[in-house]
Amino acid sequence: MPKNFLFTSESVSEGHPDKICDQISDALVDAYLAKDPYSRLAIETFATTNRVIIGGEIRAPEISKKDVENIIRSTVKEIGYEQDGFHYDKLEITNLIHGQSPDIAIGVDASGSKDEGAGDQGIMFGYACRETEVLMPAAIYYAHRILHNIMDAVRSGELKGLGSDAKSQVTLWYENGLPIRAETVLVSIQHKEGVTQQQVRELIRPYVEKSFPRGWMCAEEKFLVNPTGKFVIGGPDGDTGLTGRKIIVDTYGGAAPHGGGAFSGKDPTKVDRSAAYMARYLAKNVVAAGLAERCTIQIAYAIGVSKPLSLYVNNHKTGVVGEDLVKIINELVDLSPRGIRNHLALNRPIYKRTATYGHFGRIPDADGGFSWEKTDLAEKLKKLA
Repeated sequence: MPKNFLFTSESVSEGHPDKICDQISDALVDAYLAKDPYSRLAIETFATTNRVIIGGEIRAPEISKKDVENIIRSTVKEIGYEQDGFHYDKLEITNLIHGQSPDIAIGVDASGSKDEGAGDQGIMFGYACRETEVLMPAAIYYAHRILHNIMDAVRSGELKGLGSDAKSQVTLWYENGLPIRAETVLVSIQHKEGVTQQQVRELIRPYVEKSFPRGWMCAEEKFLVNPTGKFVIGGPDGDTGLTGRKIIVDTYGGAAPHGGGAFSGKDPTKVDRSAAYMARYLAKNVVAAGLAERCTIQIAYAIGVSKPLSLYVNNHKTGVVGEDLVKIINELVDLSPRGIRNHLALNRPIYKRTATYGHFGRIPDADGGFSWEKTDLAEKLKKLA
């Protein structure tokens, strides 16, 4: 890596059209898992002006179409959409969900001496580094914090005149490989008619400044707010939304590789989701154990096959343990789909909360949410290393 450089990541709010769709898909995942923790689910959502379409393949207990509609409307209401072009009570909802192909079930289901197989082929990556206290890259961490702070204030009524749709972008200056300040901060946020660009700028300024460490805020001319000047029409009325289009926002902000698979709408037999969580868990524990300053982990699978095809660990020349890490990880953790689900306790309705502000760098919840953010493997890794 170069020693001195600029790096940029972006985040989006819960009211961004694609994030609305992620939340709807994961709200439905939670509803089905609450009925049967072994439900098989692949749910996609599309949103546009006062219309939501859901589709996908499931093998799960029945939830009535009326209840599905209620879940969708309550999710949209919770986000805050009551505008003419996208209103929770005025939505036209089309439900195209159907049964899962039995051909997939044959490969995934356990039978006889055959263990449960992966729900699809694919490669998944996990990453951790010491740039922040939660072992996440700094640019995506601060991009999330800016929007989270602003939108909490909007929902509580503390900030008035602003809407639910927003994006942030943070460019950090790295010196000797470490982030030391914000070079540029960009926020685009929906607002009511009559609120000026300068008013929006002053409304959100304190929430942006408190998102950074002291002295990190960029120069005034590099604090960009609603650069087009006006952002009144937002949400799916201004742009269509689709599940799974914000995979870099969901993960590491471009600071680490991504296998390509989205998370939202999928049950934990889908390794796109569960193995990406496991890869993050392993990378975070390697760094937390002091075995590397940065760690990238890749796991690969074939559909219907239980054991991973490969496990790759890269400590970016910052680690004290080399190739032995692969052997140590395989000794400590069962990387089959069943093993991952059991180790991280993923067969629970814990997914809607993951659909905003990133799946990683979060605080583990008492009910098992964000279990992949625990560092309970660190001491074992350190001892074996």
